[in-house]
Amino acid sequence: MRKVIVYIAVSLDGYIADDAGGVDWLGGTDPDYQGDYGYADFAASVDTVVMGGRTYRQVTEELSPGQWVYEGMTAYVVTHRTLPDQETIRFVNGPAVPLVKRLRRQPGGDIWICGGADIVGQLLEADLIDEYRLSIMPLLLGSGLRLFPKGKPHALRLIASREENGVLLCTYQRI
Repeated sequence: MRKVIVYIAVSLDGYIADDAGGVDWLGGTDPDYQGDYGYADFAASVDTVVMGGRTYRQVTEELSPGQWVYEGMTAYVVTHRTLPDQETIRFVNGPAVPLVKRLRRQPGGDIWICGGADIVGQLLEADLIDEYRLSIMPLLLGSGLRLFPKGKPHALRLIASREENGVLLCTYQRI
């Protein structure tokens, strides 16, 4: 069965976006650093990416306008809007849980949950996340959009960690 992996950057105090939804605060200690924080290796292990509509909008309109950054992957965008599918982008109207359950049963590589917090919350509550790969930014944001919702505790096991340019890269598995 395919693994479901949350791979996301987060502030040290648990936020994935500022109050306005911005992520211009992402980055490590040296703003000119050219490393990829392990992204290329991770991206090679997945063939499916799942994101919410706000994350899709942010990627296509703000972070990488005119360039689809998930080349070679099939993307599923969970949204309330009705949008026409594209060659490798499927728009799903409805909750994330049935989609991810269906995708897990299909053959393929790992499934990347890249955002947002609502999708992560739905999958966390349904106990569908196998692994959490968090890039913890050296910043206390203070407020914004929290990655994890309030709720019941979920025990995790740290299986790997390293530092790159002041960013702590941690991989946790559910217990």
